[in-house]
Amino acid sequence: MTYAASASTFDQTRPPSDAGEASPLPAGLSLHQVSRRFDSAVALDDVAVSLPEGRFSVLLGPSGCGKSTLLRLIAGLDTPTSGVIRLAGRDITRLPPAERDLSMVFQSYALFPHLNVAENILFGLSVRRVRKAEQRQRLERVARMMGLWELLDRRPSQLSGGQQQRVALARAVISERPVCLMDEPLSNLDAKLRAEMRVEIRALQKRLGLTMVYVTHDQVEAMTMADHIVVLDKGRVQQVATPRELYAAPANTFCARFIGTPPMNLIPAHALAGQRALPEGSMLGIRPEDIAIGANGVPARLADIEYLGADQLATFEIGPETAPTRLHARLPAREALGDTGLHLRWHTEAEHLFGADGQRITSFTQ
Repeated sequence: MTYAASASTFDQTRPPSDAGEASPLPAGLSLHQVSRRFDSAVALDDVAVSLPEGRFSVLLGPSGCGKSTLLRLIAGLDTPTSGVIRLAGRDITRLPPAERDLSMVFQSYALFPHLNVAENILFGLSVRRVRKAEQRQRLERVARMMGLWELLDRRPSQLSGGQQQRVALARAVISERPVCLMDEPLSNLDAKLRAEMRVEIRALQKRLGLTMVYVTHDQVEAMTMADHIVVLDKGRVQQVATPRELYAAPANTFCARFIGTPPMNLIPAHALAGQRALPEGSMLGIRPEDIAIGANGVPARLADIEYLGADQLATFEIGPETAPTRLHARLPAREALGDTGLHLRWHTEAEHLFGADGQRITSFTQ
């Protein structure tokens, strides 16, 4: 095919680079006691974390937790109040973005509406005055890999949301930077397209061996894409773990409640008085899928049922009716639930115990 509309990109008169592009560096990122304060507000508080080379790292947390601020600090779009950021052992804390050897995909895609697909993809290479021949080679390789080869002459307004996302990704990939930062890149897409793009982005990261740092508030994105997850809340790191470790052994009640749909049940010790001897002020955590109905166990009252197709989400109340504790259980849809005489049971191996301070208790003798 030809791409006449993009010819102007190749015909620009900027002088060619004499040295070509530098070979990629090892790309491990590390943050050492990084804080960012705005007057009296603390966006990040003493963050220390390592993001390994060649892995898919996700910064996960609710709105306002500091994850986008952290990404901006890594990108060089903002400067920390204190602390050090290193890339491949090099201090990049005060370097401008152009000198950090990384690329970034924004939530808005940040495509130029007056440029076509080829020109948008090549924009960074043109600014850096990469040789025209190398631009052509990289464009063909990346455009074919991203399924954009037939769309090079189109403007962003002529593309679907998924195609615009691919253009933004292609622009990051073509730079051949070893680190790629992504700030909630799928939030503007519908649920079906988000699921498809999750698979594509993860496959792309693995194929190219990129060090990817991905910001999201969506736990499904985090759990399905990440090699490891950094959970943030109120500007502080709550836990760094693989998705499996995070689900199986949350470090505190925040992580326990934030991960899982529906989230983990947290039962205060007093609600199990007479049933279990637990430390004063502690909470017992049970995942909804670990709860079953039995002849013995904790007496419960059925409060509500949500039919979900293959299974049902049942809400129970335990403890005194004047101050009940609510629990959710994910049960087979075929299981009939009566209104009276219900008991909830679970295996002790499924229990998670948290102290009065909200932190996980790893050992407890009754």
